[in-house]
Amino acid sequence: MSAAAPSRIAFAGERGSFAEDAVLAYAPGAEACPVAGFREVFEAVSNGGGLAAGVLPIENLVNGTVREVYDLLLEHGLIIVGEVIVPVRLCFAALPGETVESISTVYSHIQALGQAEAFLRSQPWSLLTTYNTAGSGRMIAERRERGAAAVLSPRAAAVFGLEVLVPDIQTEPLNRTRFLVVTRPGLAAPPEAPAPADSRPRRTTLAMTVRNEPGSLHRCLGVLKDAGLNMDKLESRPSRSRAWEYVFWIDADADLREPRVQAAFQDLEAASSTLRLLGSYAKAEEPAP
Repeated sequence: MSAAAPSRIAFAGERGSFAEDAVLAYAPGAEACPVAGFREVFEAVSNGGGLAAGVLPIENLVNGTVREVYDLLLEHGLIIVGEVIVPVRLCFAALPGETVESISTVYSHIQALGQAEAFLRSQPWSLLTTYNTAGSGRMIAERRERGAAAVLSPRAAAVFGLEVLVPDIQTEPLNRTRFLVVTRPGLAAPPEAPAPADSRPRRTTLAMTVRNEPGSLHRCLGVLKDAGLNMDKLESRPSRSRAWEYVFWIDADADLREPRVQAAFQDLEAASSTLRLLGSYAKAEEPAP
């Protein structure tokens, strides 16, 4: 890939999806490349083929953690080099000429249907799930399906030629999704991405297992406390290698370039059974309300 060529960044879903919004927000000059799913993002970036990075959702303000992505991070050898936060704005859209009263069937991803639950309860519509929000709009457009509407982003509605019947139907007006940017070890971040700034707070993400004995997790978390490192998030996922044991995921306010942080993680490695650092990267700025 030449230096003049735009980076190609993979995302899961359709054109117009929130994942594509994340690519465009993180690297406006990049080429956003849709693939079928989260696993396909990991495989596409791991295999190269001109793809510089991938963007994946990790948590939503309303629906919480995207646990499949945590599992795939452990399964593959990619590293986290950035994050971006995308506001979740949902609209009610259909083919031109439709009205709210003419709609009988509504399509969207199950999470989007839940995020617009208050609005969707206002009428006796049949609610049917699809694989993602933008995909529901594409399906209606390709079928030219009358009497059907999609719950999706305004940009996705425009991409598929749908008319917005009702804007901003999300129940939580400040809902947003945090996306991670992953790449292969040793590969520089996409050139279109914002240059790291020392003044921006940084986050370090790690996964660890602890000994199956009293106080083991407490001792590990005590290492972070003693080093003065704030823990943003602690998440547990079942270990796929041993029954009834768990992997603990930690997001810490920590810059791995600092010697004191490196020393703290060396102590944490000694206190835990296994420790894997997934990345240390600049925190995303919160979008304006």
